Amino acid sequence: MAATISLPLTSPTRRFLCPSLNIFRSSSPFFSSLQLKTLVVSMTTTSSLRNTKFSVSAVNLESPQQNLSQTSFLDRKETEFLHFVKYHGLGNDFILVDNRDSLVPRVTPEQAVKLCDRNFGIGADGVIFVMPGTNGTDYTMRIFNSDGSEPEMCGNGVRCFARFITELENLHGKQSFTMHTGAGLIVPEIQDDGKVKVDMGEPILKASDVPTKLFANKDQSAVKSKLDVDGVTWNVTCVSMGNPHCVTFSSEGNENLQVDELNLADIGPKFEHHAMFPARTNTEFVQIYSRSHLKMRVWERGAGATLACGTGACAVVVAAVLEGRADRICTVDLPGGPLEIEWREQDNHVYMTGPAEIVFYGSIPL
Repeated sequence: MAATISLPLTSPTRRFLCPSLNIFRSSSPFFSSLQLKTLVVSMTTTSSLRNTKFSVSAVNLESPQQNLSQTSFLDRKETEFLHFVKYHGLGNDFILVDNRDSLVPRVTPEQAVKLCDRNFGIGADGVIFVMPGTNGTDYTMRIFNSDGSEPEMCGNGVRCFARFITELENLHGKQSFTMHTGAGLIVPEIQDDGKVKVDMGEPILKASDVPTKLFANKDQSAVKSKLDVDGVTWNVTCVSMGNPHCVTFSSEGNENLQVDELNLADIGPKFEHHAMFPARTNTEFVQIYSRSHLKMRVWERGAGATLACGTGACAVVVAAVLEGRADRICTVDLPGGPLEIEWREQDNHVYMTGPAEIVFYGSIPL
């Protein structure tokens, strides 16, 4: 196998990890200019993604002999290679694949697991496919988690999806389009500042539809319900943003969580696989700074601890409002950075605004 990964090297302002490499990248959008240098990493392996060897060379895109453009890369169609672009939304990272010619994903869930492996693959929280629109929408989004499972959708992934569309379609300025997802219709809008505002639709609060087996104690919803996890009683509110979320602000004897003190790797899986959640669940642990400022850590169903979760941030604000802890417009701090969330009273929709940034693009044989 051989793979090529290209990364911008202008104005090193942010450090990130590529397999076995420490490099720097620009804070500006990757395809905004071809006046940059590119680091090309060639990976050679035998029969799997293991035993990988790297060779590194710098390519100057200003040179006519090495003219590599956005269009030429994204239009490559060799069937034996997977051409991809890696994005992240506040550190929640995804492999984006142009799948607009088919409603069948170009890789299997098993292949997605290998691609997402941070030691022997590209490294990501999931693989996202841009597919033809269905049910009258412009596009369809599907995603495989790093464990091979398929969630209904992903909030940070939606923002990355939207930015990828602007590159594929060569769109500029403020743009809006419709997406079909497993959670229904989603409408992202590219803002003038490059951030993506997403109409996430209405939250689902009916306990049986989240779904959870917890007793519905408030208008068919499970709000501040008691949940025993490994001998500790937690107060939880259950919300679906098209995918299930269990949000907690406190446990018995600990009314004000200090989320940085939690051992997420230990407690997260116990929530995810709890018998009260028949479809498993994402879990958000929340610390209150003020009625408009919250801090959360998340254990994602199928991905584990991640740096950000868009649907989770939306669920957190909905749960905080239901419990009387916060107002309808909040800044939610995640390990990867802040998101702006609004649960609008007029239409009952939740709106999420945040960044999506390119990391690198590359090719890998299937």
